Amino acid sequence: MPLLPTRLSYALARPLLFGLDAETAHDATMSALARAHGTPLAWAWCDSRVEDPVTVAGLRFPNRVGLAAGLDKNARCIDALGALGFGFVEVGTVTPKPQPGNPKPRMFRLPRAQALINRLGFNNDGLDAFLANVQRARFRQQGASPLLLGLNIGKNAATPTERATDDYLAGLAGVYPHADYVTINISSPNTQNLRALQADAALDALLGALAERRAVLAREHATTGADGRTQLRRVPLFVKIAPDLDEAQVAVIAATLQRYAAADNAADQLGWGLIATNTTLARDSVQGLPHAEETGGLSGAPLLAASNRVIAQLRQALGPDFPIIGVGGVLSARDALTKIEAGADLVQIYTGLIYQGPALVREAAQAIRDRKA
Repeated sequence: MPLLPTRLSYALARPLLFGLDAETAHDATMSALARAHGTPLAWAWCDSRVEDPVTVAGLRFPNRVGLAAGLDKNARCIDALGALGFGFVEVGTVTPKPQPGNPKPRMFRLPRAQALINRLGFNNDGLDAFLANVQRARFRQQGASPLLLGLNIGKNAATPTERATDDYLAGLAGVYPHADYVTINISSPNTQNLRALQADAALDALLGALAERRAVLAREHATTGADGRTQLRRVPLFVKIAPDLDEAQVAVIAATLQRYAAADNAADQLGWGLIATNTTLARDSVQGLPHAEETGGLSGAPLLAASNRVIAQLRQALGPDFPIIGVGGVLSARDALTKIEAGADLVQIYTGLIYQGPALVREAAQAIRDRKA
């Protein structure tokens, strides 16, 4: 589909959406996407995909621009979101059991800063409903270079931190057969004590348990190739971290991931990656704005510099080949390029869609492709 209808339709829709409470607008948009996909109404948001294939973590991505987790927590709109021109879509965060999340209101726009604050708290319908929606999607049937799918898992709010690993293992077992990659979300600020899992010993224990379970799952979901050989189902694991980490904390995370990646490489396994970053607790750049003091994670334009700082530190620590997905503050094609320049292999968008509309996807993917040329 041409870009003009996409840009025009969002220009018409945005004033209506911004007239609603932020979460109401989000829910209405997702419901409209779910209902209208596959009908003539889809022309309003569909766009052709920029072809710029790249291999990261052993996966061939159609282009370097993806959707960040959080927009489609229940995986209801995978195909509709893929039709925006993304090379990959990440859905979730899903928890083993359904949970309502934090009390409303819990999402706030800061238009002057092109930012959002949310304290949703992993509101979702639970793993069973999530997997049913994933299995209804048809993204893998779309052309020779299909959309790739990331499935993002977390822990239930009622699960004590010392039992968090149980939730992540349950999530991994559930999503493993259906994911191109799995994201381990340990950095949302809206689940109490979740970010403590980024600490040295806690991170090591969690990743160790996940590595063991993944080795079992790779064998359980193995297939037999045309040559009669057994082919393990190898699914990369990406760890999503916070922007509010100092250089020493980033170095510890990098060293821990390197150690697990080295062990996987020795065993001929697809390994690990990092997603940098989640939302921030910092408010320096939005002080004095309406809603700036609301608790929760801040996303959007004010996050760009902090996210890029973490990406650059990770790239320096990890070397040129370790997979990194950059997310946070992408509201223009230029912003997407800064992620690549900081060291990211791939880029994700969320808040930029809300402020700029679906045209941002093509513009970012095209700018990254043109930079390579």
